[in-house]
Amino acid sequence: MKKQQSGFTLIELIMVIVVLGILAAFALPKFANFSGDARLAAMQGASGAVKSASAIVHSAALADPAAVTAGKVDVEGDIALVGSYAAPTALGIGLAAQLSAGDFTIDVATADTFIVKDKTKSACLFSYKMAAADSVPTITTTALTAANCD
Repeated sequence: MKKQQSGFTLIELIMVIVVLGILAAFALPKFANFSGDARLAAMQGASGAVKSASAIVHSAALADPAAVTAGKVDVEGDIALVGSYAAPTALGIGLAAQLSAGDFTIDVATADTFIVKDKTKSACLFSYKMAAADSVPTITTTALTAANCD
């Protein structure tokens, strides 16, 4: 009577390792660019926070005309205003959207433009610009692309 042998042969084990190696070689490049995608998503999230904060501050300013006269409105802190919108400064839209200089590079290029850049990729950015004293601010996100954030 023969004894039943169980287990895998050495050749079978080597073939499994080869197949796994080939699969890994094709799959790894698909998952290698997570940092660029994460950077782009973080910047898009910050842009959304700025849009929301701008609308909330404008609503709060319209509800309290004395705040517009004083040049600041209390929305989780004193937010600096230009007209009835958040000012394009760190104490304006930066504070309203709770953007941290530890997370982003904050740049005030001119008196009317607030620019938020990624810490490692300066081309990955968006801007918040006031056209006039009480006009709707423009939030430009055209530089938020995969090419700029990779």
